[in-house]
Parts: sequence; C-alpha cells; structure tokens
Amino acid sequence: MRFFIATITAFIISLLAVAVNAQPSRQQFTVPTQSGRVLVEGFGNCANAVCPAVLILSGSKGFGAPVYDEIGQTFQAAGLNAYLVHLLSAADLDTIATASGARARIAYYAQRLSDWTSAVQSVATYLKDQPRHGGKIGVLGISLGAETASVAMVGRADIDALVLVDGGFPNGYSQPVRSLPPLLLIWGSADQTFPLSIVRELQQTAQRLGGPAILDVYDGEAHDFFLRSASHSAGAAHQSAAEFLAAHLSR
Repeated sequence: MRFFIATITAFIISLLAVAVNAQPSRQQFTVPTQSGRVLVEGFGNCANAVCPAVLILSGSKGFGAPVYDEIGQTFQAAGLNAYLVHLLSAADLDTIATASGARARIAYYAQRLSDWTSAVQSVATYLKDQPRHGGKIGVLGISLGAETASVAMVGRADIDALVLVDGGFPNGYSQPVRSLPPLLLIWGSADQTFPLSIVRELQQTAQRLGGPAILDVYDGEAHDFFLRSASHSAGAAHQSAAEFLAAHLSR
C-alpha cells in the first residue's frame, strides 16, 4: 500500500513539474525613457524570420493575472513577438489599489498620464528599431492601458495597428485627433465602466479620419472579460486581436 501511495505521489509531482515547465518563460529587459527605465517582458521570438512587435499595456492591476501568458502564447502562434510593458510602477499600483474611490483613481490617472504616454512612445520606438521586428509594431491596450495607448498613438505614423480593449480616450480629452492607426475595438456589451456608446463614438471618429476601425462586441460580457483565464469569450477575443495585428503588421 505504501508503495502504491508513493508511486501515485511521485506521478502527481511529475505532472505538476510538467505543468510548471509548460508555462511560457518571460524574458526581461528595461528600456530607458524620460521618466526612468521601464521594465519590459517578452515571450521569445516567434517561429518566423521576421516577427512584428506588439506592445501590451495592462489595466490598473498590472500584469499579475495568468491570462497574460495565454495572450502571449496566442500572439506568438500568430507570428508576433508580444511584450508586456510595465508602465505602472509599484508605487502606481499601490496608489491605485488604495485609492478612496473612482474619483480619486481617475484624478491619479490624469496626474500620471503624461509620463505613461511618453514612456510607451519611447518603448515603441526602441522595439521598432530592433531588426527582428522588420520595422513593424502594434499596440494592445486594456482598460487603463487602452486610455494610455489611445493618447500615445494619436498622430503616430510609425505605429502600424492599434487594439483597444474596453477603454478609449480619457474622459474630457480635448486634444485634436487628426490620425489614428488601423484600429480594432474589443468590447463587452455589458461594460458599465466604458459603455458601448463611448466606443461607437470612438469608432466613428476613426472612420471620419479615413482609417479602418472595426468594432468587435462580445454579448453579455463585462468590463474585465478579456482578462478571464480559460473563458471562451476571452479566448475568442485574444484570437481576434492576434489576427487583426498579424494582418496589419505583415503588410
């Protein structure tokens, strides 16, 4: 009996080891920006000779969720090199998590937005210059990351595609918008943080500027659906984003 238990225990441990080893390893480096060095994590090169780069900007909770590994794998399989850009410092994450309410968080976002947008522009320029990426680069922003991405990418002719998930221009944004990259908008129809009326207006703005703007709505899904690991809707949305980016970055 003891032998049987020991055998089963060893088998379970081996399975756990395989599962741990199967997790994609992230390769870390930093990029200098005006506001300091920014941590970036990559998932390794795709299998192609040229792998366009995609910057991923997180929501207000950072990159702690395991779903980011799923996103990285999906993008890598689509021929893309995905990079998690840690715009939010430890101090940012702590301040956001302990804010007294939505109004305090929004005020803090407004205070930090200039540094975040400048930093992501610097990282985008750095990655675009790496020969492995063939001069092609896209951006995926989620919630707060989508707010930062939308502001940072206005008028940037060197950005080849932009995906915004449940987030767009900050409330009250008044700067002129004269151009946007090809745009995919991924939204949950039940999003109460950024209702569908906001994204439809953003889509119309992008279309008036003459660029492609696709709206991909997931029925009944809430604001954070894109970050739900092993969710059917989230998986479909990850694939939609990967296909859109791959199509525009391969041109």
